Amino acid sequence: MKLIITIDTEEDNWARYSATDNSVENIARIVPLQKMFDEYGVRPTYLVTYPVATNPRSVAILKRILEEGKCEIGTHCHPWNTPPFDDNGGFQKAHSMLCNLPAEFQQNKLAMLHEVITKNFGCLPVSFRAGRWALGLSAAQSLCKLGYRVETSVTPFVSWSPSFGPDFSNFGPEPFRFSPPGEPKWSLLQVPTSIGYLQKNFQLCQRLSRALDNPFSRISRVKGILDRLGLVNKVWLSPELADADAMIALAKRMEINNFPCINMTFHSASLLAGLSPFVRISQDEQVFFGRIKKLLEAARQAGWKSMPLAQFEAVYEGVSEPGGVALLDGQGQMARQRQTEQMRALFRNQGARL
Repeated sequence: MKLIITIDTEEDNWARYSATDNSVENIARIVPLQKMFDEYGVRPTYLVTYPVATNPRSVAILKRILEEGKCEIGTHCHPWNTPPFDDNGGFQKAHSMLCNLPAEFQQNKLAMLHEVITKNFGCLPVSFRAGRWALGLSAAQSLCKLGYRVETSVTPFVSWSPSFGPDFSNFGPEPFRFSPPGEPKWSLLQVPTSIGYLQKNFQLCQRLSRALDNPFSRISRVKGILDRLGLVNKVWLSPELADADAMIALAKRMEINNFPCINMTFHSASLLAGLSPFVRISQDEQVFFGRIKKLLEAARQAGWKSMPLAQFEAVYEGVSEPGGVALLDGQGQMARQRQTEQMRALFRNQGARL
């Protein structure tokens, strides 16, 4: 199994949608983070927003790591601070979701961000994550035209519909290839964030969890009871939302279930106390770094090889190397097919709204 670490490398302004006033003090904390990664032979993917990509100090920090061959630089689009901007109307919360913007605006923002990263980092980014996980049809089509190969916005078993975003509740954590309408077949590899259950059958657990998503169950706290009893335990592979033991348990469950990779994610703002709701004080910083370190230690002991997204795409299904890391059994093939159909359904639904 492969270990992938994807970091939303972004400005300090958590939940404040400013077009221009965006400090990036947290990027300095990538230096000790990368030092820890180096100790364990980990090569992360830093998914970079426009404020980070246009800040000389931030670029210098990340570019040095890139030039040493220790990371991948990818793209992370926050539409509220990526030009061009719409001067004809005020900002609405739904506009923080890239998928809700007009197709032309999505295309222009992605092209601008891609150009800035290419110029300032001296590399062609090929991996992408939408801000607030808001992947849409127009963005996917634009990514193909810009030469991207990897997309990593899917959050399995999670719906962002209440926040005007996409519904990923029917997706699992399996990587899969897909292509938006009008683009070459299988042009993008989707590598979802690793969200799953500690129990063997993820889909069964998800169906049960959704069945309990009703007013009575919420009042009676049935989900919490099932979690405490160890019957249905949903875990994000993220030090922001799970402790080290839970993350390791999920990773081991995914290995047992023959997943080809795990994808741990977090925000760079969580590296500096007071910038995210997950790390509020200095003691939280120590806990946060400790969770990452413990997961890396478990990965070393288990023999999970680290690689950035672009490298994983190259070896997935043996595209450039013999004996790739795909799910080869019948169950895995069915899972990938199911994922691809879910993506097509997502695009159809979004296309109907455009």
